[in-house]
Amino acid sequence: MRTFSTLLVAIVAAALGAYGYSLLAPAKLAHSEHAEHSEKKPNDHVEQDEHGADRIRISDVKLAAAGVTLAEAAGATLTDTLAFNGILRANQEAVVQVTPRFPGVVKSILKRIGDKVAKDDLLATIESNQSLTVYELKAPFAGTIIERQISLGEYASEQKPAFVVADLSTIWVDLSIYRQDLRRVRINDEVLIDPDDGRGEIKGTISYMAPIGSSETQTALARVVLQNPDGRLRPGLFVTARLILAARNVAVAVRRSAIQTLENRTIVFVREDGDKIEARPVETGDSDPRFVEIKAGLAAGEHYVAENSFVVKAEMGKGEAEHD
Repeated sequence: MRTFSTLLVAIVAAALGAYGYSLLAPAKLAHSEHAEHSEKKPNDHVEQDEHGADRIRISDVKLAAAGVTLAEAAGATLTDTLAFNGILRANQEAVVQVTPRFPGVVKSILKRIGDKVAKDDLLATIESNQSLTVYELKAPFAGTIIERQISLGEYASEQKPAFVVADLSTIWVDLSIYRQDLRRVRINDEVLIDPDDGRGEIKGTISYMAPIGSSETQTALARVVLQNPDGRLRPGLFVTARLILAARNVAVAVRRSAIQTLENRTIVFVREDGDKIEARPVETGDSDPRFVEIKAGLAAGEHYVAENSFVVKAEMGKGEAEHD
């Protein structure tokens, strides 16, 4: 009897539980559907404009956080160029090795590598082995200490330079020209040097072409001399250069990084209405390593996604999936 009573209680409890769940479930489901609907709503979703182009709402804050930058469509000069690699070097016509006049012991050192010096600034003092008198090493001209090869208390020899002083107000740019390009490069040709420091290219001209080449690299040297008043150019760093062979002006152009493909169409992401970006189909024309001509679909003065456009493309794809 006790067993039958226990079983009856369990059956009743199960029935009540199922009934209670049936009452709660619709409420939970409705709440869940409402939550999903509300989550899809804010900020970013895909819509279409009157021409059928996809648009997404996305704020300037979100664009900036993703590293996306905008630029203004404008005219540009497309160039046919040759590209070279190069290295910055101190102007060897303005580099002097400061060597002790007599061997002796270094008594004091007043300058370090990187110090700027004026003409006749004291660099170090040395006690001569011959006369046991102390004499001075001075800077031969204004410049920068780029090497120091003595230490306090050590023996300094007249066979080895104690300091190397360089005037870095001008810098050599030594470019490596491949043999197949040598016939297209001439002295006085204009080149654009890119130090890759985010401050843009520097215009210069080729002032020297080496009469011999390198057997190891099968290249020949071409040299550009650049002014360096603010110390922007540092010897030892690599650069790239472009020699302009031909140029053509176009009315509207965008950066190459702005061009994307979406649904087999060439598009540019264009900023519209303050908080929207449109995937605008465009017709492209000529291009060079930096710019692409836009023949139709985008007007001068419109703002477009110039850098990291793939981020917007991914966001638009995600928005379409959520919208579906």
